Amino acid sequence: MSATLHPINRRYFFDRVRHALFGGRLEMWQVDGLTRILDYRETAWPNMPDAELAYLLATVKHETAHTMQPISERGGSAYLRSKPYYPYYGRGLVMITWKRNYEAFGVANKDDALGWPKALDIAFRGMIYGMFTGKKLADYIGHGKRDYVGARRIINGRDRAKLIAGYAGSFLDALTQSREPQGA
Repeated sequence: MSATLHPINRRYFFDRVRHALFGGRLEMWQVDGLTRILDYRETAWPNMPDAELAYLLATVKHETAHTMQPISERGGSAYLRSKPYYPYYGRGLVMITWKRNYEAFGVANKDDALGWPKALDIAFRGMIYGMFTGKKLADYIGHGKRDYVGARRIINGRDRAKLIAGYAGSFLDALTQSREPQGA
């Protein structure tokens, strides 16, 4: 993030994403989730480019079934037990799975991945440093490239890559426009 950027006009940002990404309506828990993510970026990762943040937000939107809140992987008990990574099924903002991933992030109690501090840490560090698949945000975004479709490899291969890329483009549009000086 450049020092010359204007701060995010949150009111404008929420208005843009409400219409472009959430069907004209944002519930309070979605506003809360988006706010926590924006705040965490500003305090813990202030140099993260907006193009990377947009992709992180898009991933969280998809992985949390649009709630923007840390959740557990959807499905009944039989479904979850059928997973090869059970009982380390998906939790958090980006659905961390497998015992090795929980250990890599220092999550001893699996449900701690559902708490905000840990969920934010997992999403940001995991995507920035490539801790999930070895692929990281900088592999696809920055230095003249913006491959939001390919960036899905950071989390989950190519699953719903074009859909999430579309979300990322809308989030980037909202971030970019919310930084423009608003007329008096």
